[in-house]
Amino acid sequence: MARGDSSELASALRQWRERLTPADAGLPAGPRRRTPGLRREEVAHLAGVSVDYVVRLEQGRGPHPSSSVLGALARALRLSTPETRHLFDLAGVARPGSGQVVDVVRPSVLRLLDRMHDLPAMLVDARSTLLAWNPLLEALFGDLSTLPRDRRNLLWMRLGPRGREAHSLVLDEHGHRDRLDRGAVARARSALGRYPDDAVLRGIVDELNRTSPRFAELWAQRPMEDHRVDRKSFEVPGIGRITLDCDSLEVPGDDQRIIVYSAAPNTRDAEMLDLLRVVGLQTV
Repeated sequence: MARGDSSELASALRQWRERLTPADAGLPAGPRRRTPGLRREEVAHLAGVSVDYVVRLEQGRGPHPSSSVLGALARALRLSTPETRHLFDLAGVARPGSGQVVDVVRPSVLRLLDRMHDLPAMLVDARSTLLAWNPLLEALFGDLSTLPRDRRNLLWMRLGPRGREAHSLVLDEHGHRDRLDRGAVARARSALGRYPDDAVLRGIVDELNRTSPRFAELWAQRPMEDHRVDRKSFEVPGIGRITLDCDSLEVPGDDQRIIVYSAAPNTRDAEMLDLLRVVGLQTV
């Protein structure tokens, strides 16, 4: 089998898609299905690509997929680490090296997110790109499917042009944004120091420096990263302001973080979070 074999890639993608159930991918079962596995539309939605793109790949006539698209497909199809390596080989794309940000998600981490039903939670990589999230996170942030896949990035959503229109306004517990802006830029500087050869991360930073005066101003100031436990306030349309504890859990070895939002019991914010579970989930 040659490296970069489009027909083998097509067969593998179809086989991996057909072995999954909607429940495996965290999707509702929906009406009775005539064919096994996930629909192409569901894989496309989970991976953040078009349905036509998935169809063409499965027919062996698709475009040459990038590393980031392959990572997104691996997450959507819940591939194991060996299967992910095989996917990259079939596509003829070099696997991420030690100098690159890891954006492939362990299946065990996805299973963990699947079981976080009552707290907003997401997984981000060292670029601050959202790799996976649960429905309650989307209820809190807004509809992430409206964002192009390369804009599902916390740094871009916070400081990029028009990024703030994408999801709920995020402030610190005092209603200010300056400290959180500085923290986001500090994390980007720290990540670029760890991954100076990561072209995607470098591209995000260069584009924000060109297009966002606020980012460029803070980048020049070289803020330092602050790892303290945080509280963040969200202005959620239809619900109002909710202030939540924000805890970051490290995924060892992958330089990824599971970010979880919660509220202390018997508080107004806990009541607001209960309301979000009822009202917010009806809109996502």
